Amino acid sequence: MRGAEQPLLNSELLGYGRDPLAPIKDAVTADGDVVVPLDAEAFGFWLKAAFGAPTTTGAEAPYSHEFQSGSWTLPSMSIETGMPEVPRYAMYSGCVLDQITWQMQRSGLLTVTARLVAQGETVGTTTSAGTPAALELKRFGHFNGAITRNGTALGNVVSAEITYANNLDRIETIRNDGRIDGADPSIAALTGRIEVRFADQTLVSQAINGDPAEIEFSYVLPSGESLRLTVHAVYLPRPRIEISGPQGVQATFDWQAARDSVVGRMCTATLVNDVETY
Repeated sequence: MRGAEQPLLNSELLGYGRDPLAPIKDAVTADGDVVVPLDAEAFGFWLKAAFGAPTTTGAEAPYSHEFQSGSWTLPSMSIETGMPEVPRYAMYSGCVLDQITWQMQRSGLLTVTARLVAQGETVGTTTSAGTPAALELKRFGHFNGAITRNGTALGNVVSAEITYANNLDRIETIRNDGRIDGADPSIAALTGRIEVRFADQTLVSQAINGDPAEIEFSYVLPSGESLRLTVHAVYLPRPRIEISGPQGVQATFDWQAARDSVVGRMCTATLVNDVETY
């Protein structure tokens, strides 16, 4: 989290000489990005923040948690950042997830960037979070990832990017503490980018015809935990196929998702793990 900030407004008054008068405080802004690992357990809390509460099935582990897009009710969170040696503990209340994004590639650490909007910040010298229970870290890696199109593996993919946005509308009412009243979700957006080695006409033909396709981004661990993001209706723009040198030709598709009329939603995220409930 970047933390709360409250800028100063310069005095614009004339008649007091060339030296300015004291500035006044502006409204409080509390937002920022959190970078977290894409793991099989704790990531469910971020999915809940993005989509709302899941539907959980399974009488015993493993449990399957299904998160669906389209909910108008998003949970709020309280997040505390602590610097014990100072000491300084900052509690951000009323946090709502605005956007979540990550990339798929061949190697490197797999992380997710979550953009949050909070109502405000409360700073103290002692923690208010108590002693949270630790979650076991079962981290997904890029080599656990796969992409399918209409149920068939999509080959020649060099990299992919997925961004889900709630497009929060801040409720900026007049208050004596300078904080916002809250943040309401507006029309959601699921977009991204797929970069492929140009070896066939499959995606280009889809882009030219204007037909949607179902694309699934998935990660599966050998121990059985999995994450699957199924985007039910993906539309592709017609790309620019550029020959720039002696190396292979690549094409980039900046895709957009829309509500599928048959399924009744834009996407479904399914997380399978040992956590009983979120």
